[in-house]
Amino acid sequence: MEQSELLRYFMTGSVATIFFGEPRFTNVIDIVVDLPPHRISELCRAFPGDEFYVSEEAVRKAVARKGQFNIIHPASGLKVDVMVPSEDAFNRSRFARVRRLRPAPDYDAVFASPEDVILKKLEYYREGGSEKHLRDIAGILKISGEQIDLAYLADWSSRLGLADLWAKVRAGLPA
Repeated sequence: MEQSELLRYFMTGSVATIFFGEPRFTNVIDIVVDLPPHRISELCRAFPGDEFYVSEEAVRKAVARKGQFNIIHPASGLKVDVMVPSEDAFNRSRFARVRRLRPAPDYDAVFASPEDVILKKLEYYREGGSEKHLRDIAGILKISGEQIDLAYLADWSSRLGLADLWAKVRAGLPA
């Protein structure tokens, strides 16, 4: 595919957390992909069945309901969680704020902004209560804190109903 044909995407989740924060083990890559229905078969063909597992039916369902599907590389155990975003103000903002970064000398990738990673981690914490999300946020604030747009975080945490949780995290209080 030529560059103009690439799908809009960004890395998020634990891979982005590691890039902006502190290292931790993960064998899952979280990617948000703007995947129109007419590109589903093309995406599936990009992951040959003799090397990867991806269900075209699961991809179609995820695109229709703005959900998630997986791409698995059985030989390595690597799993890619692909999230198809809804068309809303927050996701438009996330795509507008992506950053092309170089996580290794031989390649670059598009990442969510650290602020958007924090906001999603706050959402995941609110939904499931896993302390790993709070540790990830603390790591991002420790490593990338001076680069964080606090006004953006205050605005979106309020819009997403996360303001109280964000205030507790900032104050170092138990969430």
